[in-house]
Amino acid sequence: MTTPDAWALRTPNKPALIAAETGLSWSFEALADTAARWGNALRSLGVLPGDKVAVLTPNRLEAFGVYWAALRVGTQFVPLNWHLKPEEAGYILDNSGAKLLLAHGLLANLAVAMGETRDLACVAFGGDIPGFTRLETLAVAAPRDATGPEVEGGPMLYSSGTTGKPKGIVQEQGPSQPYGVMPAGVRVLVDAYELGPETVYLCPAPIYHAAPLVWSMSVMRSGGAVVLMDRFDAETALAAIDRFGVTLAQFVPTHFVRMLRLPPDMRARYRLETLRKVVHAAAPCPAPVKQAMLDWLGPRIFEFYSGSEGLGMTAIGPEEWLAHPGSVGKAVFGKLHILDEEGRALPAGEVGTVYFEGGGAFRYHGDEAKTAESRAPGGLSTLGDMGWVDAQGYLYLTDRRSHMIISGGVNIYPQEVEDLLIMHPAVDDVAVIGAPDAEMGETVKAVVVVRAGVMADASLASNLIAYCRAKLAGFKCPTSVDFVPSLPRLENGKLLKREVRAAYWP
Repeated sequence: MTTPDAWALRTPNKPALIAAETGLSWSFEALADTAARWGNALRSLGVLPGDKVAVLTPNRLEAFGVYWAALRVGTQFVPLNWHLKPEEAGYILDNSGAKLLLAHGLLANLAVAMGETRDLACVAFGGDIPGFTRLETLAVAAPRDATGPEVEGGPMLYSSGTTGKPKGIVQEQGPSQPYGVMPAGVRVLVDAYELGPETVYLCPAPIYHAAPLVWSMSVMRSGGAVVLMDRFDAETALAAIDRFGVTLAQFVPTHFVRMLRLPPDMRARYRLETLRKVVHAAAPCPAPVKQAMLDWLGPRIFEFYSGSEGLGMTAIGPEEWLAHPGSVGKAVFGKLHILDEEGRALPAGEVGTVYFEGGGAFRYHGDEAKTAESRAPGGLSTLGDMGWVDAQGYLYLTDRRSHMIISGGVNIYPQEVEDLLIMHPAVDDVAVIGAPDAEMGETVKAVVVVRAGVMADASLASNLIAYCRAKLAGFKCPTSVDFVPSLPRLENGKLLKREVRAAYWP
């Protein structure tokens, strides 16, 4: 049973979706009926299996009516980041080749700005948008039974664009599968994290990102309930866990930091007794932050490493992590390889580029050169991350290949410095980059956001540099510190390092 329809037959009144802030819910019966009728409404607009449709929506229950409708029609649906400017979101819309824009009424201004200059069908849901056809109106006349072939579609996700323009990721699934056939990558999640009818999953992050969307739909495929937050708030997340009996929550390290900074008495108000697993990924988690979460919640913190490309996955549980602190785990999907710049395999303990073999196949839409960059002989592919494995096969990430600083011919991985500085009591956020240097080529610079009430001055800069030098080799440490009001981060915690670098490089 891997569709809302199947679960609607078995548990029609069971909640499939719950709004964390209001408690409003959709049952499996309501979700299945809505998705079926909306799917037929899409067919009435000429949408066919294999077509691409773009979806612009905030975290609202009706968004999943659209996603399941698009999936069962067999489309590649393209989630759009509604925080983007019209030109940025428009780039993804154009690059994807979408023939239809589906937009939530709450995002009318952005939707109109995108749709008015493009020759494509524009459809609104969850509220009216000037000039857009209303999906709910089309669905009134739509039958419940399918009016066309029901085959498995899926998301065409775009990379976060942390190092350049976003890239469309096309999963190579092979021949079309009937609606309800679970993709291999989804099966890995379901099995690894024991998703099932008893799962109550807290989704605190925007569902245009890969993990929140894929995990939420995987939970619903398994008969579980998704508690959907409008936006992340540390105390609201804890309250939702208690109120709705959440068993599984997924966070990013930024969420951890915000929850840990809640006053101890506030954290103590919430018992969190039903919570069995807290899963984190998407961005590197400093070891002291993870240790603090383990100290608070006990052995309930799980981690995985993967990407929207679905090329492979590692995972690690709490006891394993305590035995291998800093690791992101062993491979559970695909086989790990560490290669040097010439493509030669490296032994345990040596840093190189992380590759997977035998995981999911993918390509970057319309970008053969980028696709080729991600490949190595023997069917290996990479996300561009650097790391090493220990003798037991546990992976440790050092940084993105594109973030590496080369100073005087020496490779420096800024993540190590960032993980140290974020634990300084004066630091609220930090990025470490390579800044131009006439003699060394690049020099290490820390760009820091200080915590409220802290004086950002030359004395603090010197203190931060000395703090690093006391714990790291001198060549790794910042030679200068700049203070800024904020750093550009996505909602999933990923740092837009290219934007930070742009202030220092022509």
